Amino acid sequence: MLSLLVTLLIVLLIFSVIWWVLTMIPLPPPVAQVVRVVVAVLMLVWLVYALLPYAGYGVHPMLR
Repeated sequence: MLSLLVTLLIVLLIFSVIWWVLTMIPLPPPVAQVVRVVVAVLMLVWLVYALLPYAGYGVHPMLR
């Protein structure tokens, strides 16, 4: 459980740095919004994937 917490903190730090860098890059408005949504969806997918075994569900066999 401690390893999960450390992993979550490291990944959240990485995603926050990516988010910060993306806000610093002057992208046109539609592209910037799409990139932010993609980063947010990737973060949520990773979070669900990381917490799924602790909820009592195993990892899908295709993802192993």
